[in-house]
Amino acid sequence: MKIQGASLCLLGAMLFLCSVHSRSLKRCPLSMDMNTVKKSFQEIRGTIQANDTFKNTTILSNLHSIKPIDMCCVTRELLEFYMKRVFPFREKMDLQISREISSISNSFLSLHRTVKPCKEQNLCPCSEKATNATRIINSNYDQLGVPSAAIKSLGELDVLIAWIDKNYQQQQLEQPL
Repeated sequence: MKIQGASLCLLGAMLFLCSVHSRSLKRCPLSMDMNTVKKSFQEIRGTIQANDTFKNTTILSNLHSIKPIDMCCVTRELLEFYMKRVFPFREKMDLQISREISSISNSFLSLHRTVKPCKEQNLCPCSEKATNATRIINSNYDQLGVPSAAIKSLGELDVLIAWIDKNYQQQQLEQPL
């Protein structure tokens, strides 16, 4: 009898964790094809990463530690981080690179518009861990100084794109056609 009770508790805990993960992603739907961003990034990746003077440093180093419940919050914060702190630096870059960054920036703006109502409706609050994670990212950026930090952040767009793809791919599969 005790074994059955323990099994039921374990099953209940697993179902609860799965539903929390599923609900956290559904709170913050992303309606954007990341292929446009990937294509624009691939056009400039080599040039941007070649200009990165801090090869052994990462700004987005803590993305892997984000819990599913915090995906919406961290996604929104990262979009704002790139739009406010990184993309404005494009004006100081080569015209072709600036155009590709503008394309990525416009895609991020569109994506941000889909998650902004989540914040306004209090559907994706930020936990202390999520707040700390975004604080660390901003601190890493500040430590490098604007030109170097902007180039480093642009060079890490592939990390962000992969993180978004990984964490929102399941959400897109779950949505009805």
